Amino acid sequence: MSDTDKKVTAAVIMIGDEILSGRTQDKNLNFIATWLGERGIRVMEARVVPDIEDEIVDAVNTLRARFDYVFTSGGIGPTHDDITADSIAAAFGVPIGHHPEAMARLTAHYEAQGIEFNEARQRMARIPDTATLIDNPVSKAPGFQIGNVFVMAGIPSVMQAMITGIEDRLTGGARMLACSVAGQIAEGMVAGPLGALQEKYPAVSMGSYPYYKDGTFGANLVFRSTDPALLEAVKQEAVEMVRSLGVEPVIGDGT
Repeated sequence: MSDTDKKVTAAVIMIGDEILSGRTQDKNLNFIATWLGERGIRVMEARVVPDIEDEIVDAVNTLRARFDYVFTSGGIGPTHDDITADSIAAAFGVPIGHHPEAMARLTAHYEAQGIEFNEARQRMARIPDTATLIDNPVSKAPGFQIGNVFVMAGIPSVMQAMITGIEDRLTGGARMLACSVAGQIAEGMVAGPLGALQEKYPAVSMGSYPYYKDGTFGANLVFRSTDPALLEAVKQEAVEMVRSLGVEPVIGDGT
């Protein structure tokens, strides 16, 4: 199977009570999904789980068996509630301890700043056995990869620096392309024709997303496919479909 045909999938797990409570607004899913999509890796599922080991273990084991890659964010800091590393070790059934290279990096980092590398900060060097470190150019505390699971920080700027550094570890497949056809038309009017278009082109993902603007309801019809020729054919038919309903369509890139 060529890269243009292969479907590569991923899941994202956001870990932290602060996200579930609403105190912290997640910004990582959007970045991860977009970044992976540009590399031919499709995020198929995302979960937010609390700082509870059993919940993290269950999510990791379920999703790593279902998808090609799993990416986690959050819970690898120095405090008592940062239990992601221990939970990942439990999920894989391996011991966890202070990683020599992680200890060396953090020791040098804190010495350079004249800050004590105390017991709490040393927690950030605890890595499951067999895991490979993920560099952290921002705050030095590394993430890690074990199997098909990539464990990264929750702070968006740190997570982004981490994930962009692991591109050479990932193999993408067919990139999903998208386009949109929008118009000030109620979904109830377009539902039937859109359903017929979906039946005609079952290989193309189609969705209708309503909006309300200037006192009028509208619908944004989004089409996704890995085949550019097929996507173009669907777009042209969608344009004519909207026009046939008495509305002038607006064509976009599907974002």
